[in-house]
Amino acid sequence: MCRRCSSTRGGAGVHNPDPTPPGTPDTSPRTGAPPKSVTAPRRTPEQRTASDTVVRPGPPAPAAAPAPGIPPTAPVPATVPRQTPADALAVRTPADTVVRAGSPTPGKAPGIPPSATAAPAPPAEALAGEAVAGYLHAHAADFLRSLKLHGESGADTAAADRAAGALRRTARRIGGTLHTFRPLLDPDWADGLRTELDWLSTTLAQEHACTSRLTLLLDALTRLSGAGPGPSTTTGALPAGAARAGALLERQLTLARTRAHSAALGALGSARFHALADAVALLSSDLPLRPLAATRADTVLLPVAADAERRLLEAAAALPLGRAGHPYNADALVHGLGPAPGEEAQDAPWHRVRRLLRLHRYALEVLEPLRPGGAPPALTRAGRLLDRHRDAAEAAEAAAAAARTPRIAPATAYALGILHADQRHEVEAARFAFQEVWPGSLAIRTRTP
Repeated sequence: MCRRCSSTRGGAGVHNPDPTPPGTPDTSPRTGAPPKSVTAPRRTPEQRTASDTVVRPGPPAPAAAPAPGIPPTAPVPATVPRQTPADALAVRTPADTVVRAGSPTPGKAPGIPPSATAAPAPPAEALAGEAVAGYLHAHAADFLRSLKLHGESGADTAAADRAAGALRRTARRIGGTLHTFRPLLDPDWADGLRTELDWLSTTLAQEHACTSRLTLLLDALTRLSGAGPGPSTTTGALPAGAARAGALLERQLTLARTRAHSAALGALGSARFHALADAVALLSSDLPLRPLAATRADTVLLPVAADAERRLLEAAAALPLGRAGHPYNADALVHGLGPAPGEEAQDAPWHRVRRLLRLHRYALEVLEPLRPGGAPPALTRAGRLLDRHRDAAEAAEAAAAAARTPRIAPATAYALGILHADQRHEVEAARFAFQEVWPGSLAIRTRTP
């Protein structure tokens, strides 16, 4: 028996050292003990998995060179497609669109920067009801936003005036659109809402009109009396009565403005206005349209806008533009300080053209998606001249009403008479300027397809 082990091999008392080198599993059979290791059965190639792959030690394989244009950290593709000479000249856009060198980028004109490219044209399948509804929804939202600002203005009179002005302008645009595009809407609903909007815009406009009229008359009286920065051109009774005339005008127009302010506050707090606000709120979400609104926009909106323009051209043709073309024709001074109906009868055709021109401008705003560009500059200038004509006519009427005040001093009446004549000259100047601008604005005729 061996001293280093408790087993004998080859016989009793004889030590037979193990010829197997260390580390090699013993495969010789033993009696009464399990083998140290069991050799796994050989598997067929079909039974082998990825985990059975034996990696034999050896020198490391050389790393594959990265493909051109691919950073070292990016995974190297298995195969790099072969490029043809035509593909080698291609440029990849961010949208992976192949653009040949020398050809313009899709959607951009060659030589034009991206900011100068024209906006895409609206689809021809746009419906007429969608165009009108989009315009009305936008201005209904502006109406409600201005109403909220007016309620939050509190004691800030400037913010309240701005909010009231925004309400007035938005009401005019909604009412004008309902009038022009009435064939596309429910007529009873459109007429009722337009009447309420006209009432609101007229009520809110009185205070602003009194304020601007007083400023206009006082500035003109200061200029005529020689109290302004320019050289004095008048002498005699006018400077003596100008102060009293200005005080009389300020007293009368301030009283009228106070009454207009009270009327505006009463209107904004009335049940009638709350019903109108509810109708406008419903307008921003639901619009009663007629079956005609389901047709294409270019086949319906353009003829309707052309009818509005035709009415404008007919009213402008009835104006005495030939006489207005002669400067200092004194046509606006015929009635002098006579009764107001005479001047109103003379100014009424011009005021009607002003209203029709405003409706036509609103119609062009609705047609903006179909005819981009908005109102031409000549049309905008003609509208401003008619606004100047209206302001001067109303200022002259206010001066004439003040001159008819009983028991005023002769110098005061004289100053008011000169002021009235000055404003009627402004009316005549506005007519003269309008007849020069209006032929250029005839190019804005709506083009039907």
